[in-house]
Formats: sequence, structure tokens, C-alpha cells
Amino acid sequence: MRRFAALLSVLVIALMATACNQPADTHDADVKAIKNNEAQWNQDWQSKDPDKIAAHYAGDGVLIVSGMPPILGRDAILSSLKQMVADPAVSLTFQASTVEVANSGDLAYTQGSYKMTLTDPRTKKLINDHGSYVTVYRKKPDGPWKAVSDVAVSDVPTAAPPAARHGKSAAKQPKPAARHARSKRH
Repeated sequence: MRRFAALLSVLVIALMATACNQPADTHDADVKAIKNNEAQWNQDWQSKDPDKIAAHYAGDGVLIVSGMPPILGRDAILSSLKQMVADPAVSLTFQASTVEVANSGDLAYTQGSYKMTLTDPRTKKLINDHGSYVTVYRKKPDGPWKAVSDVAVSDVPTAAPPAARHGKSAAKQPKPAARHARSKRH
């Protein structure tokens, strides 16, 4: 009987130690935190404060938007944002339709749609853009969620170069400039 009691005690201690080593289930709290983060990000866009907008990115974050090379790192993203928010017409709203958090609790992504208005620097006309986005987040222990990869794809077709519209060979024409510098929603 003593052996059984000792074995049972060891088993209970082992189970308790194993239970203590299991990470806490923070899935629902993480989903809520990411939704709150994106709500704040929308508010930061309304305030047109580039420092607040850029603060949502990790230091090594990447912003990828249609028609532009990737913008690498928070400092480069901030520089791009400063140019964008100087446009009095700029506005951006976005809404996630999907929020997924990895079982590990340190990676997540959102997927949704955005709407953006800005001034075309060449024509000075307003551009009303809309499309889809995917943002990948990373969370360090005891830290906030930060965007590490932010990809936005416009649903608005790009205009053909003027020469291509008139039946001339596009191969001989210079490449069109980026339709706009759409630094997505964040």
C-alpha cells in the first residue's frame, strides 16, 4: 500500500509539474488584442500622425503595396508615411474579416479590406483606392503585437500607359510610375 501511495504521489506531482509547464491559453485575449490594435491603427490614420502609425510595425517590419518595391524596416516605413500624411486628402480605413493566432501564441495574421483616398502627385486628382490586405503579426514575450509583414493589394486596375492605349508597342515605352504611394492602412 505504501508503494501505491508513493507512486500515486509521484504521479500527482508529475502531472502538476506538467500542467504548470503548459502555456496559458491566451487565444481569445490575443485575438481581442489584435482587433484592438487594428482599431487603434485606424484611429492613428485618422489623426495622420506618422509616428503613431509607424509604431504598429516591428523594427524589422516590411510594408508591401501594389506598384512599389517593398519598404523595409520601421524607419523606412516612417519616412514613407511622413510623405503620405502630408497629403491633406489622405484617408485610410481597413477592417479585418479574419484574425488567426498560432497555437504558439507568438504569431498571428489578419486579412481584410481597405479603402483609401489620396492625391495623385502627378495629376493632382483624387485617387479612390480599395483592395485587400494581409498583415502578419509577431508578439514577443510580455510585449505587444507588432506587424512584421504588411501586404496590401489594390482591386483598382492600373491604367495602361498612354502609348499602349493607342496601339503602340509597350516594349518601346518607358515603364509607368507607380500609380500611387499607398502605404496601406498602417
